[in-house]
Amino acid sequence: MGDCSRGVRQALPIARALLHEPRVLFLDEPTAALDPEASRLVHDFITELKGQGRTIFLCTHNLDEADRLCDRVAVFKTHLRVVDTPGKLRRQVYGRQVVFHLRGAAEAFLPVAGGLPFITEATAEAGKLVLTLDDPEAHNPDLVRALVAAGADIQFVGELRYSLEDVYLQLMKDSADG
Repeated sequence: MGDCSRGVRQALPIARALLHEPRVLFLDEPTAALDPEASRLVHDFITELKGQGRTIFLCTHNLDEADRLCDRVAVFKTHLRVVDTPGKLRRQVYGRQVVFHLRGAAEAFLPVAGGLPFITEATAEAGKLVLTLDDPEAHNPDLVRALVAAGADIQFVGELRYSLEDVYLQLMKDSADG
């Protein structure tokens, strides 16, 4: 096995662990030091195992990998900090934020957006309004109508999506502050 590639050496223990077809599988850093192609194969394999109804505990420092593969994420730092789905962790830490890209100065429209009852936070920066609200799907049409009625020239709208790494860092910052 000494002359095998790192990917093959990484895959061998996984294959060995699967010989008796366990319902629960513990994987510790399964893609550590793998090239992107080998990592993709491992990810596909994990996804296939999940599709078979197996429970997989994935221990990883690669938060992008955890975000893509895990239904629930546990955050540890000396002790368990939080357990939830990646989406719920994002909403818990950041809420949902929508960015409106406008032609021209966005600051003029802060009172319009901030005055709506479903907006919990509103900021403006470089032609963009960044608005925090609970249910963009329900309220974005109202926002668009209000902004256009106030004279805003909307170029496009999108939801800000924070990475799981952003969530982790904010959780660590919050726990250090409190």
